[in-house]
Amino acid sequence: MVSDTVIVLDFETTGHSPTLGDRPIEVGAVRIEQGMIVDRFQALMNPGFTISWFIESLTGISNELVAAAPECEAVMHRFADWIGDVPLVAHNANFDRKFLDAELARIGRERTNPMACTVLASRRLFPEAPDHRLSTLVSYLNIATSGTFHRALADAEMTGSLWILLIDLLRDRYGLTDISFSLMHKISTMSRYKVHKFLQQYGATH
Repeated sequence: MVSDTVIVLDFETTGHSPTLGDRPIEVGAVRIEQGMIVDRFQALMNPGFTISWFIESLTGISNELVAAAPECEAVMHRFADWIGDVPLVAHNANFDRKFLDAELARIGRERTNPMACTVLASRRLFPEAPDHRLSTLVSYLNIATSGTFHRALADAEMTGSLWILLIDLLRDRYGLTDISFSLMHKISTMSRYKVHKFLQQYGATH
């Protein structure tokens, strides 16, 4: 059983780089407690400028939708309150971390939450997967999906299911019973060639 609550989040954005002026257009997140999704957060955001045709076609989020949405700052105040100081998880966490930190800075707030990455964790625990994109892992691991990708809440839910599956793998393969966020984070950052031996030793002593 997992001892730590986590929040799994995903941003849909106008582009790849907040330093070049890109902003979020949607945030979605799920709260996981004891291996179950117990709460959800979703909101569209108005970035203050027109989004590209490519982003519209990728996400299905139109300029009309974001024009009617609250400004990013208003949503981020709500989201920051919702996540609190709970540890965070994302698929390709470096991307979401950049946008989260940039948007929090805009409203005078700062992230203190540690953050783990399911891309890094899955590379170490499922090295045989064809690749480690979310859509590939969902298919490869038979994770339930609505068939929607590149919408923030749907992606957060699938990433949350992946996180739970990774934890179940550690429990079943290595006999671990108390799988903390810090353990998952440590696995994600160590060399993939050391993970198996580390987990065998960890399982024998915990």
